Amino acid sequence: MTKPRATKPTVQFIDSYGKLCKDLFPEVRAYEYFKYLLLGLISDVKRKSLPEIAKIVGLENSQGLHNFLTESPWEVEDMKKRRLEIILTVLEGKEIEVIVDETGDKKKGKTTDYLSCVTLGNDFKSQIL
Repeated sequence: MTKPRATKPTVQFIDSYGKLCKDLFPEVRAYEYFKYLLLGLISDVKRKSLPEIAKIVGLENSQGLHNFLTESPWEVEDMKKRRLEIILTVLEGKEIEVIVDETGDKKKGKTTDYLSCVTLGNDFKSQIL
């Protein structure tokens, strides 16, 4: 059996956070795309679309990111549970306040990749964990 290749490093705090979730991704490539998406989401790029994220993380195209989200063998529910575990560990039992802005304002413009119409907040459903 061959040893999997090492993952490409990104930014230190993304790599540190990624290590907490690494076991959820059975493939090295899926784990790398997870880190690329995190990096893209926190970046200062104006449009958080897959093509824009691919550009800023140095990928030739966004197909790999798309496949990660649609075809990769990882479970969303496992990721949600892990994210909650990490948050609760960091909070150490401290209370927080969450503010939800459910104004129902319609999206302006028609330039969002992959979407023709988006309404913010109208379909929001809260879930208390």
